[in-house]
Parts: sequence; structure tokens; C-alpha cells
Amino acid sequence: MRLLQRDQDQDLARIRRRLIAAGVLCLLAVAGLMAQMVRLQVIDHSHYATLSQENRIEVNAIPPSRGRIYDRDGTILAENRPSYRLLATPERIPDLDAMLDQVARLIELTEAQRERFRERLEEARHFEAITLRTQLDEQEVAKLAVHRHNLPGLEVDARLVRHYPQGKTASHPLGYVGRITAEELRHLDRSAYRGTHYIGKSGIERAYEDTLHGEVGMERVETNAAGRELRTLERRPPRYGEDLSLTLDLELQEVAERALGDRRGAVIALRPDNGAVLAMASRPRYDPNMFVEGMSRERFQELEASGWQPLINRAIRGTYPPASTIKPFVGLAALAHEVIEPESEVYCNGEYHIEGREEPYRCWRQGGHGHTDYTEAIAQSCNVFFYDTAFRLGIDRMSTFLEPFGFGAPTGIDLDGERSGILPSRAWKRRNLGGSWYQGETVVNGIGLGYFSATPLQLARATAILANRGRMIEPHLVRDGSTGGKATPTAASSEGDGARIELDDPDNWTATIQAMRAAVEHPRGTARLIGQGLAYRLAGKTGTAQLTEIEHETEAQERSGRQRNHALFLGFAPVADPEIAVAVVVEHADGGGGAVAAPVARAVTDAWLLDDRSFLEQLEAGRLDDSEVEDAEQAPSGVTP
Repeated sequence: MRLLQRDQDQDLARIRRRLIAAGVLCLLAVAGLMAQMVRLQVIDHSHYATLSQENRIEVNAIPPSRGRIYDRDGTILAENRPSYRLLATPERIPDLDAMLDQVARLIELTEAQRERFRERLEEARHFEAITLRTQLDEQEVAKLAVHRHNLPGLEVDARLVRHYPQGKTASHPLGYVGRITAEELRHLDRSAYRGTHYIGKSGIERAYEDTLHGEVGMERVETNAAGRELRTLERRPPRYGEDLSLTLDLELQEVAERALGDRRGAVIALRPDNGAVLAMASRPRYDPNMFVEGMSRERFQELEASGWQPLINRAIRGTYPPASTIKPFVGLAALAHEVIEPESEVYCNGEYHIEGREEPYRCWRQGGHGHTDYTEAIAQSCNVFFYDTAFRLGIDRMSTFLEPFGFGAPTGIDLDGERSGILPSRAWKRRNLGGSWYQGETVVNGIGLGYFSATPLQLARATAILANRGRMIEPHLVRDGSTGGKATPTAASSEGDGARIELDDPDNWTATIQAMRAAVEHPRGTARLIGQGLAYRLAGKTGTAQLTEIEHETEAQERSGRQRNHALFLGFAPVADPEIAVAVVVEHADGGGGAVAAPVARAVTDAWLLDDRSFLEQLEAGRLDDSEVEDAEQAPSGVTP
């Protein structure tokens, strides 16, 4: 009996121990579960609440509308207009291939467009709308609207895209926008460009991208588990890009481009008082609208096929020997250093010799100009006078004096990609070519050849400084306080504005300007063609940049294409109170600066000062009599080092 009682007690004790162990395990499990709940519900609440919120709420970007661009009088140059595209939602289309065939019977749908649609189809969710066609015209939109009941899953969507209503006019200073490339995306602030597909590629569109772009908006929408939008919870509208008002005058821009005609080159017109760019023409031109929605490789290759690079803004990117347009500046340097006086004479027999060189440096006029003073040397562009002047002045004093006029350095205009040109000096040659400087190089630099090169904008700025009698300006395209529409006139605003090139004798400015007047007004002046019937005082200087050596007089007439010389002209008017400074470069011209480039400048100054297009019309009709204008500054062999 006692044995049985002992066995029962042992069993109860064993059961009690097991119950206690099980209870402890349960308590530990409950404690662990409670601890996990505390961690999830309290400690990590914010983290998991955010994950849950993101799982049901999406944040969509709302792209801003790009700022518009106006000319100085409020004429629109760049705007945003609706563009129609055809969207397809796959889940609502029973048979995609049949749908594509049906669309192709209504509007143009190429095989390449079909292929791109299929590629997008693989990447997108089945309920998302995918772009099938862009740039639908109104007739295509109408056809799709009529057959809409037979096209389930298709819809026409309108969005704003960039548009340039002036077409090719002012395309280079304006620039264009295009689709953001993968390379550009790597360097962009992605948050600032969410939902945006376009970015400025060149010109003002690129230089003022941050101003024109605006600020992306935001929309928070609730979605279901599949990602389908259910409702909008919050919306922050985008901040539109700021409008810009340019200093360009559209009418003057059109005159400059028409005056150039089909010839390659550039025209720059500035306000000498403040550096405002009134016209910036570059030929050949292009239509910036072609780049907005993208262009095929074949079309781009066709655009570049001519070999003359129409996308290059020659006004700031083209570098040319300034040729004889540099002579007024070299003359000023010689006057400032008292190497010559306004009355100084040099006898020109058509040749100039320096010691150690058998071949002479020749003047453009066979037989020479005879006894020639400073005024006649500029008016008739006597090479021998400036060979001698440059030789006596020396390269060191010449380059030091020309530097403040802006040669050899960017002007600082508010555009990207401006080139510096070359202002030759001993230091420049040693740094770039590793050689010594020779006297013969000084001689040819005195007439703007040799290593010398400048952009049309640099020539225009230097001309404006000369017109201002030494007061410097910085060219610019965007007006101060620009808000679009009609803006208040821009005052000189750059840090360099107001600084001066001081001469010990201010009369040297007058002597040089009077000599440039004589180039236009004198019966033997190289720019006398544009002096006929002139209603205002114009000071100018012609130039013809030699590209290849001439062995015979008839050789210049026999050359063609890229072998022809560049024709140049710079000038300003009215002389007493300058309102416009102009520089013209015509590449590979049929004649010299006086016959080819000067008439372009006259057409521009007439349009600005007189609102007169009659000279332009004569130029376009080929009615100008240039038979008596010498091919000035066309230097024979032996000039280029």
C-alpha cells in the first residue's frame, strides 16, 4: 500500500515539474511575443509605418512649364504649345497586333514606331498608358476621334512642348532643347528633373537652363496592391520657369540674316553704350524645332552632310584672321607709343623688305600707294605702311596694347562655348609652339595675318570700345530684370563696364576714327561702295583674310570653295554719338571686305538707324555696283610666315 502511495507521489511530482516547465516555456514565449510586438509597434513604429505608407501611396512628379523667351520688343521667340500623342493601355486592348494594324490604316505608323512600342510594352505595367505615336497633327487627331469607338484602350493626350515660332531666325543665339540623354542624366540633380524629358542643349536655352526650367511639382496618390491609382491625396503645383527678355531685335536679326544670304559667315551688331547684342546672325542656319521631339540619325547626318556645320554659332565659335580690320588698333598702339604721328608718311612702292629675307612683303595694290600718311593708310588699307609700323612698334608693345580691347580672351557673353581666338605674343608662341619669335611674324601680325585670330563677337566688341573712345563694355543677350514681354532698357551692368583704355593724347582716338570715316567717304577708300547715299556718318574698316598664297594676279579669281579668302568689315555709326557697332565675316567670299562684307554692315546700320530696307533690297537683288572696289588687303605670296 505504501509502495503504491509512493509511486503516486512521484508521478504527481513529475507532472508538477513538467507543468511548471511548460508554464515557464509558455511565459517565455508570451514574453518574447510581447517584446517583438513592442519592438514592431513602439520602437520601430516609424520605420514600418513609412513602409506601409509607401506601399499604398505613390509620389508622382509634375513637370513645370518652361519659361518663354522674348526679343527686346516683346515678340515671342520660344514658347510652349500643345503637342498631341497617341497612348495605348495594354489591359484594355483585346488584340495588340490587330490594334496596331487598325491604327496604321488611319495614320502613319512606321515599323520603327511599332518596335519602340513593343519595347516599352515589356518594361511597363499592363495598366499603364504607353506612348505609341508622338507629334500627331490636327488631321490625324480628327481621324482618331472619329474612330474612337472602334479603338478601345487608345486615347489622344495633349502636353506642352517647346516651339520656336520664328523657325530658323535667331536659331544660334536662342539654341534649342532636346531629350535628356543618359550621359546628361548622370550629371543632373534627378530630383529637380523628375518627370522632365527636355533640357537646353545650346544657346540661351542652355546658358539659362536653371532659370527657364522651373521647379518640379508633386502629387501624392493612393494606389492598390497592383499599383493602380485610386485617388489623389495631395498636390503641390510646379513653379513655372521664368520668362526671359533678350536684347535681340527680331527685325534687325532678320535683316542681318537676309543680308548674309546663302553665304557662310556671321554678323554681330552691338549697342556701344551698354554691350547689348542687337543681332547675332550665323550662316548656315537650322530649324531648332527639329530637335524638340528628337530626330533620326539619318536626318541628323543629312543636316551635317554639307560639311559646313550649321549647328556651330560662328559669331562666338568661328575664329578668323582679322586681316586689315586690325589696322586701326595697331595704328592706335603706334600713336600711343609715339612710334608714328597722324602726319607720319611712309612711301609705298608695293613692297616691304626686312633684313635677312630676300622675298618682299607686298602690298595689295600693285605698284603701291606712293607717299601715304596715317589717314590714307587706313582709308586705302596700305599694307606697307602697317608692315613698317608693326616692325617699329614690336610684338611686345603691340600685343600688350591690343589685349584690353579683348583680343585673345572670351568676351564674357552669357552663352556657353565662346572661343578665345589668338592674340600672338612671344609668350604665346613659346607656350604653344615652343619656338622663338621672329621679326617677320611681327610684320604680318601688323596686318592681322599670321597667328592672329578672332571671333566676330571679339571684333564687334573691340569696335564698340573704339567707338566709345576707350570705355569698355561686356556683350550680353539677356536684359537685366528680365521677366518677359517688354523689359526696361538694360544699363551697363558687368563688372568690366565703365573701365577705360586711357591714352596720353585723346586726339589719337579722333585721328583713328577720322581715318576710318575716310575708308567709307574718300573716293579711294576701300569701303566707298557703302558710302554712296549714306545719310549718317559711318566709320569702318575692311579686311580680306588670305587663306592660301597667291602666285599670280589671276589666281584669286580662279580659286573656289574653301580656297577663297574671308571678307571682313567692322564699323560703327553715327560717329558723333554711336548707336550701333557692327562686325561682319563672310567665309570664302567672291570678293574682298569692301565689296562683300561692307554692304552687309550697311544694310544692318540702315535698318537700325533709319528703319530703311532699300539698301538691303539692292543687295539681295544684286544691283550694287562693286566693279570699282579693289580686292583690298588680299596679300600676295610672302605674307604668311
